[in-house]
Amino acid sequence: MKRNIFTLVKIIFTILITSAIGLESWNIYAVITNSNLPSSLNPIFWIERFAMTSHFLESIIAAFYAPSRKKMPIKYATYTFFVGTIALLELFDQENDY
Repeated sequence: MKRNIFTLVKIIFTILITSAIGLESWNIYAVITNSNLPSSLNPIFWIERFAMTSHFLESIIAAFYAPSRKKMPIKYATYTFFVGTIALLELFDQENDY
């Protein structure tokens, strides 16, 4: 049961982080081209920036601890950036197989 939930959350987080990257790219494009985005998107931009920042910090932690768990730092950091906290749980809990 836990494995199924983790798999579902991994898929959802990967889709959401990829969407956040696309949304931020759209925002950067709008700034470069002096286009206006709807002001109703401002809360969404803040939420996605918070999520991307927290996932980035988690990926730094994963890159730091990955060698001690016999994982490649860059590869595991990238995985952690897209998956989030579950990847850190997997890294630190080697006894359970997710």
